[in-house]
Amino acid sequence: LLNCKYGRGWMEHHKLAVNCFRYFGSGQRMFERISEECLFFLDAIDQHQGKAFNPKHLVTNAVSNITNLIIFGQRFTYDDSDFQHMIEIFSENVELAASGWAFLYNAFPWMEYVPFGKHQKLFRNANEVYDFLLQIIKRFSQDRVPQSPQHYIDAYLDEMEQSATDKATSFSQDNLIFSVGELIIAGTETTTNCLRWSMLYMALYPRIQEKVQMEIDCVLNGRPPALEDKQRMPYVDAVLHEVLRLCNVVPLGIFRATSQDAVVRGYTIPRGTMVITNLYSVHFDEKYWSDPSIFCPERFLDCNGKFVRHEAFLPFSI
Repeated sequence: LLNCKYGRGWMEHHKLAVNCFRYFGSGQRMFERISEECLFFLDAIDQHQGKAFNPKHLVTNAVSNITNLIIFGQRFTYDDSDFQHMIEIFSENVELAASGWAFLYNAFPWMEYVPFGKHQKLFRNANEVYDFLLQIIKRFSQDRVPQSPQHYIDAYLDEMEQSATDKATSFSQDNLIFSVGELIIAGTETTTNCLRWSMLYMALYPRIQEKVQMEIDCVLNGRPPALEDKQRMPYVDAVLHEVLRLCNVVPLGIFRATSQDAVVRGYTIPRGTMVITNLYSVHFDEKYWSDPSIFCPERFLDCNGKFVRHEAFLPFSI
């Protein structure tokens, strides 16, 4: 899904993932399940009884459970040690994949045979994740009813059965495991980091935090939030957009490739060339943003306090 070359395999998996996230991960029912997860999250915070603690694991678990509902059809408790361990490995692998060792390995693949280095840790983690996901997929597919999918795994297994006689199909058990792993990482890391940055900025800018709280209190007036409340909170929306702009959770976006030969500013880019977008430079370009290094949610509001979009806002990819 994320690192596959453009072709039949990518198109098949992309279509399935988009359809599943649209069907299982949107609408009022999904919003209600997100609200339920927020209550579990708040209860877990209350257990610390006002004492300082690192919220990373709680935030990661809460965010991951939203993706888990789409992939597996249910959430994992915060004290599930096996899943907690997997989440830690996923986070570690993301850090390792962005390290110097990973770039060296990509440049010199023969390093696979070097018995030391962080790339070996990455391989060990990948094997452990594979075994864990294999077992968990088997567990969640036991009560499956063919052609009546309740989550992503059900839908994927349906595709595997339908294409069983197609030798060119890309649907397989291995690709199911890889896809589930990528969806968990993609659905967890970016949102988790965004929320953690949001917490930090609210702590650093208490006046902005106060304005956020005032708008939420004014709109909700003591009742639980509803899906349609989002459009009634322009300042909250602006704050979240400014967090995404400033923290750059995906600074280089998702790597792309040219589908045909292209000419850019006189340079010939052959078909199949990897294209990396520097989203960091876009979000700090003074051509589009005044004082780009300053945290200023008002840049996403017009003179009437209404939320406005910016063409140079590209938090995840083009």
